[in-house]
Amino acid sequence: MAGNFNYISFGNVDYVDGAAQVGMSRGRMLEYTPKELANGLDELGEEALAFLGTLPTFLCSEVWRANGSATMHVRFGQLKNVQADRKEVVADFEPIVEFGEVTFSDVNDATEAFGADGFQLYRTHWAVRDGEVRPILELLAQRKPEYAHLVAKYIRDKQVAPAAAPPEQKKNVIATVKNIEEFLAALQSLPPRGDAEVFYRGHEDAKYELTPTVLRKWPDGSWQFLTSEDRLSKELLIAHYEEFQGDQYCFDRLVRMQHFGLPTRLLDISSNPLIALFFACYGSQELIDTPGEVIIFRVPEARIKYYDSDTVSCISNLCNLSYDQKNEIDLALDIDSFNSSKVAEKLLHHIKSEKGFFEGRINPDHLGSIVCAKAKHNNARIKPQSGAFLLYGHGAILPDTGQDGLEILRLKIIGKQGILEQLDALNINATTVYPSIDQTAEHVKGRYKRAQASMR
Repeated sequence: MAGNFNYISFGNVDYVDGAAQVGMSRGRMLEYTPKELANGLDELGEEALAFLGTLPTFLCSEVWRANGSATMHVRFGQLKNVQADRKEVVADFEPIVEFGEVTFSDVNDATEAFGADGFQLYRTHWAVRDGEVRPILELLAQRKPEYAHLVAKYIRDKQVAPAAAPPEQKKNVIATVKNIEEFLAALQSLPPRGDAEVFYRGHEDAKYELTPTVLRKWPDGSWQFLTSEDRLSKELLIAHYEEFQGDQYCFDRLVRMQHFGLPTRLLDISSNPLIALFFACYGSQELIDTPGEVIIFRVPEARIKYYDSDTVSCISNLCNLSYDQKNEIDLALDIDSFNSSKVAEKLLHHIKSEKGFFEGRINPDHLGSIVCAKAKHNNARIKPQSGAFLLYGHGAILPDTGQDGLEILRLKIIGKQGILEQLDALNINATTVYPSIDQTAEHVKGRYKRAQASMR
């Protein structure tokens, strides 16, 4: 039975006890899922949904404490008819073993039983976990011996069944190029763009993800920065308040924070393909022989937003909500119900602080989207990089193959040192892309160091 299993957890025990169907917001999907596994599931297409339906499933309540012990409501079964829309994933749940309330000596005992850390047991989420269900089932049977015969039967029936293979990550790579001539030829060979505007992004390692820094995860699937997003921005504002005095909107501040290196929900893109090519080649010397990547985004002009857009304000101000407040967001609600919630009132407070005229109605569909936003060119780095951004809403994930209204193509980049030399001849280098005195000094030092080495 080696393989994977679903671990689905809800804070409201009513969503677990006796439920014939489960539904999870897409923003809570694949938390605590190992990154290598999540990469093939992020799109939640037909293949990924079919895979979820093959997995044994634990449907659990969040853990609660009583009299020093820890209790969870646990059901074990199989999912059927797994479906997804823009907001949530739903599936029928067919029980195999109804463990009911299971009491552990303490939270550590519960985390050991499920092979999880304590934080996961307090989270409403849907994870796909690595490992066997057998040891978990046997531990649960020890605590609820009246169900041991059902556990034994399941193990006996399933122990020779082959594990389902998870779907592989898909990328639309259209060409491999090793110099500027091939790069430009590949771009010129693309079909006419019609009413779409084209943007580019360079990765020095083709394995890098299309995920803004604040939404990136550790290898085990836990968040690196999202739990501290509001504190990160406030700490930087406190330390360098004067730097942000000219920023009218929260989006303006996020752009400035992004280029100071703070994790944000922005992903840099450029309208200049050669700038993206530079970023695909330039960086750590250890990666100079590692294939890079230029990602091409085609965005319909009607879907491009600007710095003063209401949608941009709504999404940007998510950074001002605490992690607990973000967890209260339910994008499956209709507009009226969503705007009656406490978290919507809190978000509206932040939006009105920059837009006093904003109507008190936030569209939950917009709040969970990814938008292409153009920023003011008032930052020394934005101007030379022809900067624009993808702004990620609540729980938003960008599949590697793109999504409605956002087409993604890719070019694999090799021969990076030679390309950097070609770009330098066109005056595209660290000095012009990063117009700061320290970067200029590094570029000049490196250029003369290479010149001296070639003379030896």
